Amino acid sequence: MAALQSSFTSLSISSNSFFGQPFSPTLCPPLVKSIQSPATIVAKLKRWERKKCKPNSLPVLHKMHVKLGDTVKVISGHDKGKVGEITEIIKHNSKVVVSEINLKTKHVKSRDENEPGQIIKIEAPIHSSNVMLYSKEQKVASRVGHKTLDNGKRVRYLVKTGEIIDSAENWKRAVKEKEKTTEAVAATS
Repeated sequence: MAALQSSFTSLSISSNSFFGQPFSPTLCPPLVKSIQSPATIVAKLKRWERKKCKPNSLPVLHKMHVKLGDTVKVISGHDKGKVGEITEIIKHNSKVVVSEINLKTKHVKSRDENEPGQIIKIEAPIHSSNVMLYSKEQKVASRVGHKTLDNGKRVRYLVKTGEIIDSAENWKRAVKEKEKTTEAVAATS
């Protein structure tokens, strides 16, 4: 046993040796570099999902030559030559929904056990550049113009016929018809 103790004393670590020193971080460089400014994480949308936005992050709303309730004629696409009335306007991508134009088939699943599934036709939006304002009286499509009346009111008119489009009666009629359709849809649901 004495021999064993003497061998341990000869192996004792002195304060001058390398193993006796406390670990100091200055001897080895840091493995990970600390970042002073945190990186921002940006969620990227697909190109077709992005909407052009203003600096305040609101979507850009495009001005269109047509308004709700206008009678228009389709000038290009599958339904070229058909006439209908605008029922909805989507401003951020310049599209309009025209009644009985650009009908698409939609398959609807049954919601209840008793109710069967069905195939319905819905009106899909088309781009506003594919429609022209239409005069029902003279049956002609025309570009839109703007002029100021004698009383100082600025109105839209058809360039070919000179017919004034904007009037209080037309606007009220279009709004009432839209309210009736939304009420009818709500009643059937």
